Amino acid sequence: MRITSAELLAVAVKEQQYPFEGPPEIAFVGRSNVGKSSLLNLLTGRKALARVSGSPGKTRTINFYEVNGGRFRIVDLPGYGYAKVSKSESDGWGAMIERYLTKRETLKKAVMLCDVRREPSAQDVQMYEWLKHFGMDGLIAATKADKVSRSELARRAEAIRRGLGAKEDAVVIPVSTLKKTGVGELLSEVERALHE
Repeated sequence: MRITSAELLAVAVKEQQYPFEGPPEIAFVGRSNVGKSSLLNLLTGRKALARVSGSPGKTRTINFYEVNGGRFRIVDLPGYGYAKVSKSESDGWGAMIERYLTKRETLKKAVMLCDVRREPSAQDVQMYEWLKHFGMDGLIAATKADKVSRSELARRAEAIRRGLGAKEDAVVIPVSTLKKTGVGELLSEVERALHE
């Protein structure tokens, strides 16, 4: 699959602001500073579709993007785990994510992002447990793959799978926005999810 067009459709903090339920949706979720915005820009071929920031925690809304003329949507969920925000603000993002995951009937799959260099955090594990509970688990993008050696990638990907408590058949795809690797494989999995 190739993404030929992507446009911001809606920005939401509450359910009433979601766009109408139409095309299937693929959500992307991960902790702050995991490289989510950079990956979304690479996948869509748009340099500034999702705002990339030097300071983590910038995605504080649910951003809906219309892809390939409305064939499907990409949904960018708020990053979690940023230490410099208040607990109440962080809890608010968690509630926002949970509400989307529980209420959105057109959601087909969630892509969980984890930094390939790090063990999954307690918040990563909690998020993945949510995804499992809602039947959205099984697709993990291991970001920043250019930061570890090729020989270490498979070992790090397996450590992420185990750390999250993912099933043996969960797909872990190392991706690098710098070297533009893993994108085709990730898009193939997205296409498969759209047809499930």
